[in-house]
Amino acid sequence: MIPHHKITVNLGDRSYPIVIGNKLLNGGFDLTGFVFGSDCLVVSNVTVAPLYVERLLPNLVGKSIEIIELPDGESHKSIANMQKILDQLVASGANRDTTVIALGGGVVGDITGFAAACYMRGVSFIQVPTTLLSQVDSSVGGKTGVNHPEGKNLIGAFHQPQIVMIDTDTLSTLPDRELRAGLAEVIKHAAICDMAYFMWLEENMQFLLDKDSEALAYAIRRSCEIKAAVVAEDEREAGRRAILNFGHTFGHAIEHCLGYGRWLHGEAVAVGMIMAAQLSDIDSADIARLQSLIAAAGLPIDAPQIEPEDWLSAMGMDKKVQQKRLRFVLLKALGDSHVTSSFDESRLHGVLGVVG
Repeated sequence: MIPHHKITVNLGDRSYPIVIGNKLLNGGFDLTGFVFGSDCLVVSNVTVAPLYVERLLPNLVGKSIEIIELPDGESHKSIANMQKILDQLVASGANRDTTVIALGGGVVGDITGFAAACYMRGVSFIQVPTTLLSQVDSSVGGKTGVNHPEGKNLIGAFHQPQIVMIDTDTLSTLPDRELRAGLAEVIKHAAICDMAYFMWLEENMQFLLDKDSEALAYAIRRSCEIKAAVVAEDEREAGRRAILNFGHTFGHAIEHCLGYGRWLHGEAVAVGMIMAAQLSDIDSADIARLQSLIAAAGLPIDAPQIEPEDWLSAMGMDKKVQQKRLRFVLLKALGDSHVTSSFDESRLHGVLGVVG
């Protein structure tokens, strides 16, 4: 077995490992111990499948495998495409010991996990994320779902995987724009709770952009450690886990208002983090420092032109809304965050009307 780093998401009887390494595909890590029956359905998309499906099969020796390919892109994160997975499971006579495997980025992982949560009221699934964004964020924590025309991720379920297997070699084929989008979530993890990590990113951003293997491995590992710890503390986002949504209230509104897929998720979150920082009670120097790091990652720092009323309407569908009041993840300082419904309304209107 290829050497790898292991992080455990501690959730009692639902605990599972995140294994991180290079050359884990092509049989470098045996997944059969996490497949409890004989049958697997591998869900991928038309971009990733030609690159990695054949390389995944040696990790599943002795298992009966079917494959389904979905369209690629955020605009396809829909009930209709989840239905295709369910139809395939029904057509193949899948039962409750079938394992569904997500091979791809965040869209594939979210749709696949939701289908696994729904089929026969829940079957096992495995995450094999192939993008930086999915490796550092969406594959960990059990959030699954699809978009609704009125809002992002409004339909879904919490359903934890059996294992997350991260082969960092998959990043060698990741387009630069997708890599930068993933770096937004890396920056997010540092900004919300780890100033030392934030400083490391300031010093090493160019190495990450150059796809330096050691730098990427460290960023993936540290981000997964942060997310695993937060999820273990608050699995279903009743409290602390909401800090992982830093920048997402604004970011999801951008995606919704522009149309899913026009901006990548990480691009929207990057601008959303700057807007959230501007709404926070922190020094202007800290805001500038966050903006500088986001710019260094090659991510946008200015919001698109969206009417203030459209911002407010879109944010009103955010899942953190309670008693019809917006709640934001704001910074107390870089590396320290909190969730609050107490914010300066006039400052919010200024952020919405001036940024971009």
